[in-house]
Amino acid sequence: MKVKAFAAALAALAVSGAVEAADMGDVETPIRLSLNNWTGQRLSTYIAGGMLAEAGYKVEYVEADLNALYEQIATGEVHAMMEIWTTSDPEDYISVRDAGRVEELGDLGLDARNGVVYPPYVAQMCPGLPNWEALRDCAGIFSEDGNGNGKRGRYLAYPESWGSPGADRIRALDLPFDVVAAESEAAMIEEFQQAYKDKRPVIATFWAPHWAMSSYALQFVRLPKPEPACYSDPSWGPNPKAAGDCDFARGGVVKASWSGFKERWPAAHEILKNYELSIWDQQPLIGLVDVRGETVQGAARGWLAVNRAKWMPTVEEATGKGRS
Repeated sequence: MKVKAFAAALAALAVSGAVEAADMGDVETPIRLSLNNWTGQRLSTYIAGGMLAEAGYKVEYVEADLNALYEQIATGEVHAMMEIWTTSDPEDYISVRDAGRVEELGDLGLDARNGVVYPPYVAQMCPGLPNWEALRDCAGIFSEDGNGNGKRGRYLAYPESWGSPGADRIRALDLPFDVVAAESEAAMIEEFQQAYKDKRPVIATFWAPHWAMSSYALQFVRLPKPEPACYSDPSWGPNPKAAGDCDFARGGVVKASWSGFKERWPAAHEILKNYELSIWDQQPLIGLVDVRGETVQGAARGWLAVNRAKWMPTVEEATGKGRS
């Protein structure tokens, strides 16, 4: 009798497990994933696309401009994006998210950090680093000609399409720098390479995870500790005339989709919602692409092949594939 009861319980569990698997939805319509202009995001996207393809979906990759992307997701022209750095305060994204026009799919899992960085040899030229106050007295060493004769330095910010976070910190802290937006991630790396070759001071906004952080031993400037009041109350912090006079908040790399995504592709929605990629997985892949010349697609395929045990359960849980 106990055996029969146990068998019945197992059968009930099997049935309930099958019910939990989401419907595949519209498998004939390709899911359009955005590709943006930094290597980590492209890797995250191709890995997500590989998981969706394994589940049985068609996937298209769309080269996207951040200036228009969030509206394209809101209208369903693009269906999902795998890396939105909320620490960079993307106003366009926050606007469509808060209006319910896109759905935030949770954190990607990167222990991400934006910050103000400099090469280690610069500390000898600017006594007081890594404390940010030191930049008031030594800004001249970062001047355009690099001879240190000027009073204002040159600060390299993110490309304008990224929102140029970092420049806002420099201005809020009232530091004597002229801000120049980089043309691309590759242009920023080239600037670091040339600065190292010439032992020339350089200061910029940069981020981790990125292979350049370790390859060039880049150091973060120690800015005032971030608190919520920093971003809304000018009286908070060292500059009573400006909000934002503090460091970046940590973390905050999220995924998002078109608001109709779940209804059209229920299982795909579950896959993307539960998809995570750690800094330890992504950073070596960025190095493979940017340093060793591997294609982004090749690096992503290689990671998927070697790490099936990490990601395949997410696909199986959403689709019911692989269950006995």
